[in-house]
Amino acid sequence: MTSNKQKMILRKLTRLRLQGQDRQERWVRYLLFLAASLSVLTTVGIVLTLVGDAFLFFRQVPFKEVFSTELAPLRAEPSFGFIPLITGTLITSLIAMMVAAPIGLMTAMYLSEYASERIRRILKPIVEILAGIPTIVYGFFAYSFVTPLLAQLIPGLGAKNALSPGIVMGIMIIPMVTSLSEDAMRAVPDAIREGSLALGTTRLETTWSVVVPAALSGIIASLVLGVSRAIGETMIVAIASGSSKKFTLDITQSMQTMTGYIVEFTSGDAGSGTVGYYSLYAVGLLLFIFTLALNLIARKISRRFKEIY
Repeated sequence: MTSNKQKMILRKLTRLRLQGQDRQERWVRYLLFLAASLSVLTTVGIVLTLVGDAFLFFRQVPFKEVFSTELAPLRAEPSFGFIPLITGTLITSLIAMMVAAPIGLMTAMYLSEYASERIRRILKPIVEILAGIPTIVYGFFAYSFVTPLLAQLIPGLGAKNALSPGIVMGIMIIPMVTSLSEDAMRAVPDAIREGSLALGTTRLETTWSVVVPAALSGIIASLVLGVSRAIGETMIVAIASGSSKKFTLDITQSMQTMTGYIVEFTSGDAGSGTVGYYSLYAVGLLLFIFTLALNLIARKISRRFKEIY
């Protein structure tokens, strides 16, 4: 009898413990679902805000006017051609990637294929420190150091120009390209490298002809994400690129980017409820579409070229 009572008590305690574990797991599941839903709800809220206020802008401004080259939002008869903003954004981003892509990829190749483990542990954190510098510091660096330096080499370079912030944005993006590309190269199995070297190729030939193609999905994704980061950069271009709204392709002159336009007008230039105010949301929606498209492209490329080992 005593033995049967002990077994019953033990079964009851086990059942209570399992019920407690089930309740705990259920609360953890709800908490994790809430955390996952928060980012989705935030994104939905941002999109609804942008679309709603951009709709108020397009109710007053013809859609075709957005694709003109005349931008004068504070005139008595304002015009809202966003082509100068799009051009300025694309040009500065292109300059940034011309700096970040070769330097970032070469750094990734060195860290992945040539550096010893000791050097890698020292060098990689130093490179990644660049990602921790505030962008406003980069902006003042571009305006007060890079621009005067370039002015000695390029006659006619404006005090505010597209070249200087583009170069500095490229420096800022280097850690992103380097880190993601190096991770992709390190994921390539050593057996592939050893097989290539066993056939008599040099380390450089193995890196360029075997490792890089094998890691191509990760490398391309890092470059596309770098472009997305450059397009969304604000403080560097706001400080060093200026606020000229004229349409130009001259990188030695001032240009305004989409983010620079938003910064300028949120400082109080446009009164709340005016067409200029709602133009901020139209530009923000355009910027959102740009970055979303780039991220979707990066995902598609990653899946297209992904290697399975």
